[in-house]
Amino acid sequence: MTIRPRLKAILEENGTKQRWLCEKTGLDKNAVSRLVLGWSLPTLPNAYKIARALGKSVEEIWVWEDDGE
Repeated sequence: MTIRPRLKAILEENGTKQRWLCEKTGLDKNAVSRLVLGWSLPTLPNAYKIARALGKSVEEIWVWEDDGE
C-alpha cells in the first residue's frame, strides 16, 4: 500500500495558504512545505492537527491506495 497525499489539492480547493496552516497547527513553515509537496509524512499527532484545522479527516488528506500486491 502507498499513501497519496492530498494536502496540496485541499489547500488549493479551499484557497488556504500554507502560512495559515502553520498558524493554526503550530507547525513550522518548512515542515508544512515538505508535507504539502509530499516529501514527508506527518506524525500521527500532527496529522490530526492538520485535519482538525482543515475540517477534514486524516484519511481524506492522506489516502491509502492498494498497489495490487
